[in-house]
Amino acid sequence: MGLGSTAKKLQLISEHAEKMYKQVQELQQRIFHLEEEVDDTHDTVKKLDREIEQQRALLIAMSEKLMLDPDEILAEAAVDDAATVIEDVDAPADGDESEGGESASTDGAKTADGSEPQHADANGQ
Repeated sequence: MGLGSTAKKLQLISEHAEKMYKQVQELQQRIFHLEEEVDDTHDTVKKLDREIEQQRALLIAMSEKLMLDPDEILAEAAVDDAATVIEDVDAPADGDESEGGESASTDGAKTADGSEPQHADANGQ
């Protein structure tokens, strides 16, 4: 083995080391930017949580002023959400039609007895 082949091997190793060093630097920068984004997202989530709590308090105060039971309203909303989830799970995939030949969408939805669902008006009635 001559000095020429050893120099070539050292040169290749040096080039690989430089490439790896650049890659490590790029990864460090990406991690730094991701950490900044995570911090920003965390701050945004905290701000949104505060706003939601304020809106909730306002809505509860308004519902009590209108003599509505906020717990009953929330319970009804939870039931409606659960029914929607069940409909979504039971809906055929790829836009297939349901057994009755109707499209599986929320438009024209019917209750279990086949009647139109009752929706509360702006006064919750």
